[in-house]
Amino acid sequence: SMIIAVAIGLPLGLISAVRRASWVDYTAMGVSLSTLSMPVFWIGIVAIWIFSLNLGWFPVSGRGGPVWEWNGLRHIVLPAVTLATTSVAIISRLTRSGMLDVLGREYVTTARAKGVPPRGVVGKHALTNALIPVVTVVGLQYGFLLGGAVVTETIFAWPGVGRLAMTAILQRDYPVVQGCVLLVAVVFVLINLLVDLLYGWLDPRIRYE
Repeated sequence: SMIIAVAIGLPLGLISAVRRASWVDYTAMGVSLSTLSMPVFWIGIVAIWIFSLNLGWFPVSGRGGPVWEWNGLRHIVLPAVTLATTSVAIISRLTRSGMLDVLGREYVTTARAKGVPPRGVVGKHALTNALIPVVTVVGLQYGFLLGGAVVTETIFAWPGVGRLAMTAILQRDYPVVQGCVLLVAVVFVLINLLVDLLYGWLDPRIRYE
């Protein structure tokens, strides 16, 4: 889900910022605002109704095996996309606002005056400096995805940690609940540690002592 959210949200926000006040910008931000306003469980139910019951493209629920196999990949598409919709909206809107702020800076104007190609200005000078707040939100959104996975896994009957925790709570299996909470907490801490390390790679002015 996070891979999908970054792969869609980052280019969407970048294109919206570069083509500000165009129909592309209005369409992208309108779609992101719509998905941000929809609850995850409703998106999952609608996705099942459209892509599983009507079109028959993907299975309704369950797990079909490892994700690197075709059957397993078909089973994970709908849960992953459903869980990623909210993060796509947040990442795209934050990328757009960050890019609009950076594109108005003096060093970007200087790079354009020196004859740097537009792709170089946007990709090397602007995007790199606008990624720091985006990376921060990606780390925080990972925690949201871990929490939202409980609802998504219940809807799609996906045998994941979220559904395991929910079943353990209903059965009052406290050791399993503690194990699930501990696992989620450790993963969240490691992701935020990786985010802190990425700061120094994105911005050479940041150093850790």
